[in-house]
Amino acid sequence: MKIADITPSTRRFSVTFKVLNVGDEKQITSRRDGSEHRVADVLVGDETGVALLTAWDNEIDEFRNMVGETVSLVNGYVSLYQGKLRLGLGRFGSIKPSETKIEEVNEGNNISEKEFEESYAPRRRGRGRRFY
Repeated sequence: MKIADITPSTRRFSVTFKVLNVGDEKQITSRRDGSEHRVADVLVGDETGVALLTAWDNEIDEFRNMVGETVSLVNGYVSLYQGKLRLGLGRFGSIKPSETKIEEVNEGNNISEKEFEESYAPRRRGRGRRFY
């Protein structure tokens, strides 16, 4: 898969990209358990475009060591943050060295700058309609 082909509905994908840079870290507190975490955006790209990948905790340090390298994201996921597309490793994703090298990156097509509609389908409980 190529960066430009990724959409909000893309699931469990693999993509090869060049790590371009790691943004500033932010400290956040988990809503789930109150623990502290580090988070940073990583700009990645290939010949079709660039995207932001959200890196957490130790992933940030790993990506800092990979700036300028070509790597493959296996079993990645897509999320929307404030209506904008983000790539992520998630629980099942991993980063592996790539045998192919990406020399030219199309920075003119940033898929993380496009606005997407965040759709939340309401979950239905019970069976069928209720009549009052």
